[in-house]
Amino acid sequence: MPIEIAANLPVLFAALVAFCVVVYVLADGFDIGVGILLLLAPRPAERDMMLASVEPTWDGNETWLVMGGVLLLATFPAGYYVLLPAFYLPIIFMLFALVMRGVAFGFRQESVDLQRVWDVVFAGGSLVAALCQGIVLGGLITGVTMRNGAFAGGTFDFLTPLGLACGLGLVGGYALLGAGWLIMKTGGQTQLFAREVAHSALILTAAMLCTVSGLSALLVPEVAARWISWPDSLWLAPAPIVTAVALVTAWRRIWTGRDGLLFLMGLVVFAMGFVGLVASLWPYVVPRHVTIWDGVADRQSLVFIGVGVACVLPVVLAYQAHAYRVFRGKVRPGQGYGAAASASEP
Repeated sequence: MPIEIAANLPVLFAALVAFCVVVYVLADGFDIGVGILLLLAPRPAERDMMLASVEPTWDGNETWLVMGGVLLLATFPAGYYVLLPAFYLPIIFMLFALVMRGVAFGFRQESVDLQRVWDVVFAGGSLVAALCQGIVLGGLITGVTMRNGAFAGGTFDFLTPLGLACGLGLVGGYALLGAGWLIMKTGGQTQLFAREVAHSALILTAAMLCTVSGLSALLVPEVAARWISWPDSLWLAPAPIVTAVALVTAWRRIWTGRDGLLFLMGLVVFAMGFVGLVASLWPYVVPRHVTIWDGVADRQSLVFIGVGVACVLPVVLAYQAHAYRVFRGKVRPGQGYGAAASASEP
């Protein structure tokens, strides 16, 4: 293997892990957001429409969470065995919440008398999953305690003000994505409801973005130094600018413009947030302790994993692209979903 390729393998696999994480957040974020908004919908018919809009694709979205976790374990074992015990409780609660979402989704379709109960379970699972993901994110930015190459902190070290702010930010951001998805995929009273709640979701998202930025600068000097040092600040300046433009555009276009614009602006906000996160944590797999070069697996393992990823990743991408293509269009009560329903109309 050429020396240049071998030297860049850690960067390549770090990019693959990051790619899986960002695709998961963008893809699964909207259906978690729909779940968060589910209990706010005033009528059963609207809740039925909301769940029908995510039914064909939501299971496939979570594939990226599994793939990202497996890649982290296989390619950066040092990061895995430090970060997993540091965030064991929020990760376990997140996984249980995601499992309960799946259980609730299946039982709700077959239930009549207990349908409202399963709505609560699905919405609660969505809310808990978003909060736990934000807590883990805040803990990563704050950093973990290491000693002799292992996690040396306490069981509840993950409970930080920054983590709680990130959790609320993800709740708002996912709700914004969910509202954008419903505006794009539904009509009538369901779309009207989505436009109304989008205001509150956007305000919460913007407020938590400012709060997280301020707390990060206050609590983690290394992050603040990176954002204000020259020339890093020049390269990083577009991220907050683009985020602000996306938020203002979303606010102005909630009631006007194309139905898909709010969803697109939500994706842009999340993408810029991820750029800021990578810029703040680079090049560490365990922040301020283990770099990607120090924590990477041996070369033979990386080659083996790379072959597997080269075979699996195109299949997953093709499957999801096909699923979103087949189920394009809007959900219509009693008519089905996507292009077939659209084509049947005069």
